Amino acid sequence: PCTLLKWHILKRCRWRHFGFCRVFAGFISSFEQSVSVSLNPATVHRCFCSAAYPCLAVKPIMEPKLYRPPPEVRGMTSLDKDAFTQTITVPALRVPIGVLNKVVKSLKKSSIQRPGVPRVVQDKEQSSDFRLVLLDPRRVSSPSSFSETEAEALRSFSVSEELHYYELKLTYDNLKSEEVLEAVLPQGQDVTSAFSRVGHIAHMNLRDHQLTYKNLIGQVIMDKNPGVTCVVNKTNIIDSTYRNFKMEVLAGEENMVAKVKENGVTYEFDFSRVYWNPRLSTEHQRVVQLVKRGDTVFDVFAGVGPFAIPAARLGASILANDLNPESYRWLQHNCKLNKVESKVRAFNLDGRAFIRGPLKQELPVLMRGTSAVHVVMNLPALALDFLDAFRGLLHHQEPPCDENLPTVHCYGFSKDDDPDTDVVERASRSLGFPLKNRCSVHFVRNVAPNKDMMCVRFTLPKDVLFGSDAEESGKESLLLMRSFPKEKAQTSHKCGKKRH
Repeated sequence: PCTLLKWHILKRCRWRHFGFCRVFAGFISSFEQSVSVSLNPATVHRCFCSAAYPCLAVKPIMEPKLYRPPPEVRGMTSLDKDAFTQTITVPALRVPIGVLNKVVKSLKKSSIQRPGVPRVVQDKEQSSDFRLVLLDPRRVSSPSSFSETEAEALRSFSVSEELHYYELKLTYDNLKSEEVLEAVLPQGQDVTSAFSRVGHIAHMNLRDHQLTYKNLIGQVIMDKNPGVTCVVNKTNIIDSTYRNFKMEVLAGEENMVAKVKENGVTYEFDFSRVYWNPRLSTEHQRVVQLVKRGDTVFDVFAGVGPFAIPAARLGASILANDLNPESYRWLQHNCKLNKVESKVRAFNLDGRAFIRGPLKQELPVLMRGTSAVHVVMNLPALALDFLDAFRGLLHHQEPPCDENLPTVHCYGFSKDDDPDTDVVERASRSLGFPLKNRCSVHFVRNVAPNKDMMCVRFTLPKDVLFGSDAEESGKESLLLMRSFPKEKAQTSHKCGKKRH
């Protein structure tokens, strides 16, 4: 029994310090001589945490998940904030008012850090000369828990390292979103608190097992993220003509008109009716940095302008197109908002119609100039298939002697084990011209397990632009498709992977 007694008290009280253990072991040795009955852990705990043994009375340190909400909230589907209220015991130091600020600064790593919880509270003895500095119980369990630097600071301020204990009331407001959701959702299932921020809108992609709790999740995300006044969930994949998706409001207002700032440019749009992905900010910037003053950019699937407007601000001439009337409207609005309307000509056409219309009309003159011409095709689900619109585009015209051929930046998704080779082969088939050794491939991002977004960059071949018409090119494309071996060809050094 006494061996069990030693083990239980040392474990229960979590004293790990050699000095205490040595003294305590001596006490137990003498205690063994007078104890001849079996003791259970509950009896031991009541005995040694009672006033009968004041020298051994210690405050038990809470379990590692100190701020875990009450178990009664498990399975909650309608948010009841009061159910999360609980009281915990935290260690504290009694600090004179005169050195309070200095002590708080010195104990920055050891003091309690919770949303809405003050680090300094009134002394429990109501003394006007002292305050209690609350400490993080996961870091501080005894005076020896302080670092050398912290201990030295306390000595220099003549502050006792003796720990006091404070009953702290924790509420829903003091918990983090992941702590709330982890307590509510069924155990063993993944907990999500991730979302995309689009202005005041938090956009989530909830899984099936989370849908039962969708409104609670939405409310928690809105409560815990300042500035978020609307939380939405995507209800299906982006497969519509206009690239936007249906969504449902989980919490907050139904105002879908968002205002965002990306790479120094301000955009406004109705998030429910246009396509916008904040995760493409880096890619937008990467391509725009390739554009120089005086260049011309044809943006075939422009959306609300994340490529077109920054390029126009750099001094390029822009022809931007989108089939979605809402995207076209917001594109025009954003051009005015950023004062580049004189540099951007907007169109509301199908992608092929834009290529075979405005682009075809402007290209011959531009190819006789010296400034670069860029064609951006950011519709990764379909853009590679639109490359056939370039076949024979200028076949009735004489090619200039020193042609200035356009550079195409075409995006595509790939689920292939070798996405670089996959997108190059698909682009080649659509274009009717082999791009192997004539292109570069850039990895943009992983959009889902085994699904990558890639960008193929190449100079539009002269043989494609000035070659045979579309019908004959179609026959050439069929022969080209048959020419690809079944095994994946090794990607050339020019088509090497550029993954970040």
